[in-house]
Amino acid sequence: MWKEFKEFAMRGNLVDVAVAFVMGAAFGKVITTFTTGIVSPLIGLLGGTDLTAWKYVLKAASTDAAGNEVAEVAIMYGTFLSAVIDFIIVAFVMFMIVKGINKMKKKEEAAPAAPPAPSAEEKLLAEIRDLLKK
Repeated sequence: MWKEFKEFAMRGNLVDVAVAFVMGAAFGKVITTFTTGIVSPLIGLLGGTDLTAWKYVLKAASTDAAGNEVAEVAIMYGTFLSAVIDFIIVAFVMFMIVKGINKMKKKEEAAPAAPPAPSAEEKLLAEIRDLLKK
C-alpha cells in the first residue's frame, strides 16, 4: 500500500497541482495584502474611511437594562467589496497567465508538414501527362 501511495503521490500531475496550490495560496496572500494596504485606502478616500471599514449598521452598540454591553450589528459590505476586488485581481492575473501559456503553446505547435512526396504511380502519371502534352 505504501508503494502504491508513493507512486500516486510522485506522479507529475499531482506534484504540479501541489506546487500550483501552494503558489496560488501565497499569491492570494500577496493580492490580499495589496488590496487591504493600497487599494482599500485609496478607494476609502472617496468615503472618508478605509474601504474595509464601510458598513451598514443595523443596530448600534448599546447597553441593556442590566448594564451589559450589547455589540453592534452591522453589514460589513466594505470587507465584501475588498474580497471582490481581491477576486477580480486574481482572476485577471490568472487569465493573463493562461493567455500567455496558450500563446506559447500555439508557437510551439509545429508548422504544417510539407505535403508528402508523390507516389511512384503519381510520378508515372505525371510523366505520361507531360509526354502527351508534347
